[in-house]
Amino acid sequence: MSVREAEARPAGREPLAAGGVARRTPSRRLGRSTGSWWIPWLFLAPALILFLCFKFIPMAQAISMSVQEVRPYLGNLWVGSANYSEILSSEGFRSATWNTIVLAVGQTAGSMVLGFVLALLVEGQTRKLSFIRSAAFLPVVVPIAVVAELWRIMYHPTGDGLLNQVLGLVGLGPSGFINDPDTSLASIVVTGVWRGAPYDMMIFLAGLAGIDRGLYEAAVVDGASTKQRILHVTLPGLRPVFAILFVLAAVRGFRAFTEVFLLTNGGPNGSTEVLMTLIYKLGFEQNRLGIASAGAVLLFLATLVLTVCVQLLRRRRVA
Repeated sequence: MSVREAEARPAGREPLAAGGVARRTPSRRLGRSTGSWWIPWLFLAPALILFLCFKFIPMAQAISMSVQEVRPYLGNLWVGSANYSEILSSEGFRSATWNTIVLAVGQTAGSMVLGFVLALLVEGQTRKLSFIRSAAFLPVVVPIAVVAELWRIMYHPTGDGLLNQVLGLVGLGPSGFINDPDTSLASIVVTGVWRGAPYDMMIFLAGLAGIDRGLYEAAVVDGASTKQRILHVTLPGLRPVFAILFVLAAVRGFRAFTEVFLLTNGGPNGSTEVLMTLIYKLGFEQNRLGIASAGAVLLFLATLVLTVCVQLLRRRRVA
C-alpha cells in the first residue's frame, strides 16, 4: 500500500485481505483475549478463600503441631519426631491401620464390582431406566449420618431386627452384626458398599457411553457371547475409569469416619477402630493434639503415595 492510499483510508478501518475481508491486527486480538483475565479468578475467589481458611491453613497447622507437644494456653514445645515415634510404636495405631486397610479394600472392591454390574443393568436411554438410575443414586445424596442410623436399626442384634428376620426366613440364626467383634467390620463394609456403589455406577455409565458401539457390532458379527464382549470390549474400554474410581474409592475408604463413629465408635473391643476414629479420640477425647496431628499427617502421606502410584502405573500402561 502506498503512502497516499494509507492517508486516504478512513481512521479505524483495517486493510483488506485477499477477497475483501478485513484483517484484525494482532494487538487487538491480544487486547481482547487478555483484557478480562481476572474475571475467572473473581468467580473462583470465594471458593479459594474457603479452601484457604478451612483446608490449607489447617493442614499447615496440623503439620506444625505434629512435631510439637501442644499445650493450650501454655505454649507448644518442640519435640521433633517424638510424636511420630510414639504413634508408630502404638499397638492401637497398628490395629487401626490394619482395620482401615481391610475397610478400604472391602469398600473399594465391593462398590466398584456392584457399581459396574448396576451400570451394565441400567445402561440405556428409556424413561424407565432413567427413573431406576435416579432411584439407585439416592443412597449417595442421603446424608451419611442418616445412612448410618438406618443401618444401625437394620443391624439390631436380636431376632426382631430387620436383617435377622430376613436371615430367619432362610433358616439362619440371629447375628450380632455390629455388636459382634467377628462381624462388626464386615457389617460396616456392607454399609459403605451400599452407599458407594451408586456413585461408581454413574461414573461407569459415563465411561460406557464413550465406548465405540462399532466394537460391539463387530464382536457380535464375529460371534462373541455377552461374556466375551464384556471381557474384550467393555473392560478394556473402561480401563481409565477403573483407575479413577480406584483412587476415589480408596481415598473414601481411608477417610471413613462418620459411619464407623455412629455405628460402633470403634467397638466392640476395638474391632472397628480405624485411623480416623483413633485420631479423633487422641485429639478431642484425650487432648493429645500433637500425636493426633502426627497420625493425620501419616494418613495424608499414605493417601498421597497411593494416588501417585496409581497414576504412575496408569501412565506406564498408556505408554
